[in-house]
Amino acid sequence: MSIQQTFAIIKPDAVSNGHTGQILGMIEKADFRIRGMKMVRLSKQQAEAFYDIHRERPFFEGLVTFMTEGPVVVLVLERDNAIKHWRDVMGATNPANAAEGTIRKKFAKNIERNAVHGSDAPETAAVEIPFFFSMAELL
Repeated sequence: MSIQQTFAIIKPDAVSNGHTGQILGMIEKADFRIRGMKMVRLSKQQAEAFYDIHRERPFFEGLVTFMTEGPVVVLVLERDNAIKHWRDVMGATNPANAAEGTIRKKFAKNIERNAVHGSDAPETAAVEIPFFFSMAELL
């Protein structure tokens, strides 16, 4: 087993709908250790920078608008094989295709308002974690 960290966001739709506590409960039930957590309200500039990889895609502006419409909860999660396990707990990007019991199956409205985000690879986590957290903030 390899202990690994991953980055997660509880998105504005899940926060505004009051699902933060239930999602945190699912995270803990899945044996993740929360190493960092804070609620933030992204500025347009922060959202554009964070999602820069999607800048040329047609959904970019809508994604930035969505991610800045309300507070989000950003987290650093740790456990063995954390990236794969978090993606399993999240479920498929499109909640219609998500497995029963996953966060997106329970809480997502559609492919755009899909409740949570997670790093897709160690290289992505290595960029996403320090975007929001300093080393001093991680326990």
